[in-house]
Amino acid sequence: MADIYIYSDKPDVAAEITGFVKREKKKAILLAESKEAADVLKKLGADAVLLISGDGRRINDYAEAIAGLTKAKGGLLLAVGSTVAGRELGASVAGRLGCAMISDVRAARFEGDVLCAEKMTFGGAVIHAEKMSGFGVISVPAGVFEKADPAECGVEEVPLPADARISLIKTQPVVKQGVDLSKAQKIVSIGLGVNKEEDIQIARDLAEVLGAEIGCSRSIAEDRKWLPDYIGMTGVTVKPQLYFAMGLSGQIQHVFGIRDSKLIVAVDTNDKAPIFRAADYGIVGDLYEVVPMLTEAIKKL
Repeated sequence: MADIYIYSDKPDVAAEITGFVKREKKKAILLAESKEAADVLKKLGADAVLLISGDGRRINDYAEAIAGLTKAKGGLLLAVGSTVAGRELGASVAGRLGCAMISDVRAARFEGDVLCAEKMTFGGAVIHAEKMSGFGVISVPAGVFEKADPAECGVEEVPLPADARISLIKTQPVVKQGVDLSKAQKIVSIGLGVNKEEDIQIARDLAEVLGAEIGCSRSIAEDRKWLPDYIGMTGVTVKPQLYFAMGLSGQIQHVFGIRDSKLIVAVDTNDKAPIFRAADYGIVGDLYEVVPMLTEAIKKL
């Protein structure tokens, strides 16, 4: 059975990649950078967990050692989650081994030991199919594969040397605010059609009656800094049961992040807004009139 090494600092993504590996009848080996991570990963249905450190360093400090380990063990693939840490590790390992890397795959299967993968290009407008033979690296966004069935496996300590050029000064946890939009089943999202920050309350009122979370476009989060996270190609990718866009034009980078939503509803004054090409239902109108009326109608239901 061919070994596939998996790393993600997000356990849900690690479980999803593990599910893909197990369904392909390959051996799933999870890499853990700490004992705390190993305790979580060992329950995700993999065949084994390798604890490579325990000193609080970044995973990329071990990139050279991980590259040597996977090569020495005859691994078939390194699959990383498409997070900052995962992308950094994947690119570093691929660079050190001089092997191929396919980023942000949206579908994958094996034909023998040849990986056949699909990814989006041109902002999600085109599906690009690629094949990779020999050892290689892929990165996988959240929500692409179904999770493996939960099961516990053993943890093996394999101390690896960190990059001697890097020293750990201190660690400080990042305080994350807000909800994890990638797990939300209903989302009300705002764009530049919302004129003032206090007008976000219109979206919050609708979200409350729907039982939804609040999302936004990149401009709202990065330019106006009204909300912490944005949805899109370089932000959070979501796949809720309901995605409600209000005053959001729907440029291709944003649509890429919502394309797996089950139902998309949009309200915008511009009848030619790109969001209407992605929406299942569209209302051409002023969100300041339409959304409050819709909120009251849902309340009556």
